[in-house]
Amino acid sequence: MVLKTFGWSFAITALGLVAAFFYGGWQAFGIVAILTILEISLSFDNAVINAGILKKMNAFWQKIFLTIGILIAVFGMRLVFPVVIVAVSAQLGPIEAIDLSFNDPDRYKELVTDAHPSIAAFGGMFLLMIFLDFIFEDRDIQWLRWIERPLAKLGKVDMLSVCVALIVLLITAMTFATQAHQHGGGHVDKASTVMLSGIAGLITYLVVGGLSGFFEGKLEEEEEREHEAEEEAKKKGKPVTGVALAGKAAFFLFLYLEVLDASFSFDGVIGAFAITNEIVLMALGLGIGAMYVRSLTVYLVRQGTLDDYVYLEHGAHYAIGALSVILLVTIRYEINEIITGLIGVVLIGLSFWSSLRRNRAIAAAGGGDGDAGGSPGSKAHVHSGV
Repeated sequence: MVLKTFGWSFAITALGLVAAFFYGGWQAFGIVAILTILEISLSFDNAVINAGILKKMNAFWQKIFLTIGILIAVFGMRLVFPVVIVAVSAQLGPIEAIDLSFNDPDRYKELVTDAHPSIAAFGGMFLLMIFLDFIFEDRDIQWLRWIERPLAKLGKVDMLSVCVALIVLLITAMTFATQAHQHGGGHVDKASTVMLSGIAGLITYLVVGGLSGFFEGKLEEEEEREHEAEEEAKKKGKPVTGVALAGKAAFFLFLYLEVLDASFSFDGVIGAFAITNEIVLMALGLGIGAMYVRSLTVYLVRQGTLDDYVYLEHGAHYAIGALSVILLVTIRYEINEIITGLIGVVLIGLSFWSSLRRNRAIAAAGGGDGDAGGSPGSKAHVHSGV
């Protein structure tokens, strides 16, 4: 099972490290290895969130996610994206930006750093909306009840997550403008850039997430109708299909996954510039890491890990909330990537540990595997949370 799921990741790792060695010797080999670890550590929460969405897709779309999706993730976000933001911020053509990345890496890094406020605002707002929509939802299984219960009650207010996100964006933009003014000039342009980029991230979340939710709901309705039709078809001998709607629903879920991956990869791409300026090594290291994140996502789905360890999804969403705040804070302050990665790992680790405690409590109470989902009235549900 492990080899089947991670086989391509292992193969790409070997090829990528060999390519790095021939490109720049042992130093390049080490840089690519470090970037791979960086990407995996920063994106582990991404894999958990992706798994929660991917398990709703059939085997065909899971394969699409691992093939076309990985091409988008590696070539789109880890190779093309750094070039695009340099081209846009410096008003250069794509070819000129690529030439700059190879022939003047210091200038290339400087241009990417200049573009960081807009990147951080867009990604931060997108991820913040994911966290807010999760934390404001009333759910049967709760991890940190002292936080989640009151917030779930507040979540009954319409559009609260959007209002909170806009308030956070306004505070972020005002803080950045103040900092820029203190250093002399340019604060209006930078503040407006943060606002526009943040609003763009918010709109992207609402559009893609809204379409995904709409078609997912339609798919569930269609599946119920199909189930009823199939029961009736068994009596008449007439098979019933509903492929078109399922495909449309899966497409928007796939689109949502790709935008989500793009937002998660912002910190990895920006963080990579702290390690190397060479776009080839960056693409190799982050690309290999992205492969492992994809494989880990599928592994979590096929093993049913999220069903067995019910607080993992909570921990991942808290990690998303932390990452969104960190991205917004980096508009003004520099934060070490190690801290960013450790926060996510610690939160997910704690949620995993809480899930283990919950499972042991269920087993001790004689609940068995059948209660693994944690019904609202179960003893485990009442006593196993934090």
